[in-house]
Amino acid sequence: MKIHEFYIKRAIQLAKNGLGNTYPNPIVGCVIVADDRIIGEGFTSPAGQNHAEVNAVQSVKDQTLLKKATLYVTLEPCSHYGKTPPCADLIIKHRIPNVVIGTLDTHEKVCGRGVKKLMEAGCKVTVGVLEEACKEVNRRFFTFQEQKRPYVILKWAQSENGYVSPLQDTQNRAPIWITNEISRQLVHKWRTEENAILVGTNTILKDNPRLNSRDWKGNSPIRIVIDRSLKIPKASFVLDESIPTICITDKKNKKKPQGNLLFEAIDFNLPIAGQIAGILYNNNLQSVIVEGGSKTLQTFIDEGIWDEARVFEGKTIIEEGTKAPLLNKYNTVEKHQFMEDVLKIYQK
Repeated sequence: MKIHEFYIKRAIQLAKNGLGNTYPNPIVGCVIVADDRIIGEGFTSPAGQNHAEVNAVQSVKDQTLLKKATLYVTLEPCSHYGKTPPCADLIIKHRIPNVVIGTLDTHEKVCGRGVKKLMEAGCKVTVGVLEEACKEVNRRFFTFQEQKRPYVILKWAQSENGYVSPLQDTQNRAPIWITNEISRQLVHKWRTEENAILVGTNTILKDNPRLNSRDWKGNSPIRIVIDRSLKIPKASFVLDESIPTICITDKKNKKKPQGNLLFEAIDFNLPIAGQIAGILYNNNLQSVIVEGGSKTLQTFIDEGIWDEARVFEGKTIIEEGTKAPLLNKYNTVEKHQFMEDVLKIYQK
């Protein structure tokens, strides 16, 4: 079993290369081994292109070796036709005799069917090697499938004395930075890894954010903005249609789609975080970063609609302004230092 874990660990490393590029597909890594050496590797390509198993098989220079190989993969091979043919069929076609799988796929179209198809074709199948680690790398996908909502990441920066912003003149409409450039660049990297990014009305009115990933190469997330009464100025960056944007508004204010703008309505007299999560699920968005403001973040915390919180603490002291959200009963699971900034990561 230890040798199986060695190769599944490598497959997990490969899977991470697809983060942010494969939605709505999961990120998967695959390693093919023959005669105690790796002969092929692959990870999931962008949606509609090759899955990890296909890329791994195609990377094998001597295809005759596949008939005595072991294929290691982090997630159960698919057994159905989507935009690409089933990976289980590919494995059977090449007569790969041994398949080691990290974890089963809980998607209703797979869910054990891939394993069943492989076993019926005569493959020796081993399931559950480093299962928790394989689930962790695909936590966005599994949360979406099993909880019927996106994986929710809360993110904010606070001063050393617990404020997210000072008192501001909303006429200025420019962000006030608490963290340094390294921390801010990391945030842009995170944006390329997630499906969507969400902020509340006050954040847009005060800061006029772009909510893109201009400081890191990769995809910008779909923008989600809360605007109950549609009072965000039309000149705001979030309404420039450069990126697909969903505006969460009151039912009486819902409009028809306008170019890259989609309007979705919720009942603001009821808890809103769960309603917003439902809208994102219906729009097939597997993950979202909630970046503010403090009231919006606290709403997600209080409703329990979150999975992970990433909190930066800078050396800045703010005498008066908006207090940071409270995560009273949760402990830090990771802590990192970026020059004078401290990053604390929490999990629910």
